[in-house]
Amino acid sequence: MSHSIASRLGAIRSELSSANLDAFIIPRADEYLGEYVPEHNERLYWATHFTGSAGMAIVLKDKAAIFTDGRYTVQVRLQVDAALFSYESLTDTPQIEWLCDTLPAGSRVGFDARLHTLAWYENAKATLSKAQIELVAVEQNPIDLHWQDRPAPSSAPITLFSNESAGKTSLQKRTEIGALVKKAGGDVALIAALDSFCWLLNIRGNDIPRLPVVLGSALLHANGDMQLFTDLSKLPDGIEEHVGAGVSFKDEATLADTLASLQGVKLLADPNSANAWAQNLAREAGAKLIAGIDPVSLPKAQKNPSELAGMRACHIRDGVAVSRFLAWLDTEVAAKRMHDEATLADKLESFRLQDERYREPSFDTISAAGPNAAMCHYNHNNGTPAMMTMDSIYLVDSGAQYIDGTTDVTRTIAIGKVTDEHKKMVTLVLKGHIALDQARFPKGTSGQQLDAFARQYLWQHGFDYDHGTGHGVGHFLSVHEGPQRIGKNVNGIALMPGMVLSNEPGYYRAESFGIRLENLVVVQHCEALKGAEREMYEFDALTMIPMDARLIDKSLLTQGEIDWFNAYHQQVFHTLSPLMSGDELAWLTRVTKAM
Repeated sequence: MSHSIASRLGAIRSELSSANLDAFIIPRADEYLGEYVPEHNERLYWATHFTGSAGMAIVLKDKAAIFTDGRYTVQVRLQVDAALFSYESLTDTPQIEWLCDTLPAGSRVGFDARLHTLAWYENAKATLSKAQIELVAVEQNPIDLHWQDRPAPSSAPITLFSNESAGKTSLQKRTEIGALVKKAGGDVALIAALDSFCWLLNIRGNDIPRLPVVLGSALLHANGDMQLFTDLSKLPDGIEEHVGAGVSFKDEATLADTLASLQGVKLLADPNSANAWAQNLAREAGAKLIAGIDPVSLPKAQKNPSELAGMRACHIRDGVAVSRFLAWLDTEVAAKRMHDEATLADKLESFRLQDERYREPSFDTISAAGPNAAMCHYNHNNGTPAMMTMDSIYLVDSGAQYIDGTTDVTRTIAIGKVTDEHKKMVTLVLKGHIALDQARFPKGTSGQQLDAFARQYLWQHGFDYDHGTGHGVGHFLSVHEGPQRIGKNVNGIALMPGMVLSNEPGYYRAESFGIRLENLVVVQHCEALKGAEREMYEFDALTMIPMDARLIDKSLLTQGEIDWFNAYHQQVFHTLSPLMSGDELAWLTRVTKAM
């Protein structure tokens, strides 16, 4: 295996020497810079065999390094040959500073401008130039030149997403967002995010696992006209009528020529999310770059009533599927039948697969038994799936793409008897979940301001967790949708009605156990407050799935928290019971009764 990697590194190095380069940077990202990378763009894997979701490799003439974060400390050593790569920290060792320390002045560092944001490029260029090192964009990626058995890109056709489900036609959306482009001072906007142009055109695709989008990019004009650059063989019949007037479809290969023709045009683009190649090409052609947030992101995040209706409907069906899985799991544990993490994940999906509107998971299921749950982004596919053990806790974080919405839920489950310590920690996490769920906040409040609501009880006891408290979720789109988030150090984007977010505090004790309790919630106007002097918002839970009362220490809860827990379970029972029967209904009745 490492023999093939050694020969691949040799091929990259031969390209370096012919281009007079001293190093080449290989990020995990592809040109679309999204969270998920389709198989044919897994360049980091080709060069290293590393399968993690974040990382970077740097190949020098005589050595190479791979940078990964704390989630992959163990995995990178199993997958990547130590004879060929040194292991470095993605977070503690800034890659550009590492290059400055490693290379002599006068060196030339190659990179593929399609695979990095403009902001990264500007920053890297400035840092390297201080060390008298030049950053050089390569015409052709050395990996692409030597990848012999490269998988073919998906040829799945674009699907038309109904205007009824979307709540607006593409023409309405394009006109509204075009006006925002103009307001931001732009003539044209580069719409680089795949979920942004799919939302704008009311289309979906099947080009990337876990994310129902089509590969491509788009230009949106201030008058609402739009050009989509994609694989034209994927266009379905009737797409022109579906998207309405003003949309032209072009082969993706013609994007470069179009960008090179934008002389004198004010181009709005997001330097933090769109690639450097497109923006530099436009700038070199005489376009004026206007840095700004993707104009689609905020309107897309504020779900309209039709989108929310789909989200609520799919969460009810998802609640039934996950509850049926939890009922099955309790039966297996009662019979002392233990399963491994992969079997459990597949069993959970088998219940979702019974829904004809189910398409695929919205992310790789985190099915974590015992100590594995202490790794908050654990993936049982990266090694041998562990077996459940009696008298432990099991964490399952999973989600679904339905044609009417996207779900994401985490439940922590008692397997046999649990300790008082388990109960204490789960209860502290629950208290934070309840505090965030019940929060009321004035218009203009950001997720950063709300984050401590979820952490306060852990903090009181000297504990914390190392991930964000909440991320946005799309409507049959990305399960990690921006720009809104809830976290310690996130942007100041205000939470607005219609935004869907996760509420997912957790706690992780290394090599021991992990806990997370996650519901999706929607921001809505707070109608209950009489005499409020400000416009006030609150959250409404979308997820309807029981939480495991066997893990709760009731003595640590206030009466108000007990009331919340009981009311939530009453709502779950009321919502799901008409759709369940037999032993499963008996299970639901038992687990939702008041504590």
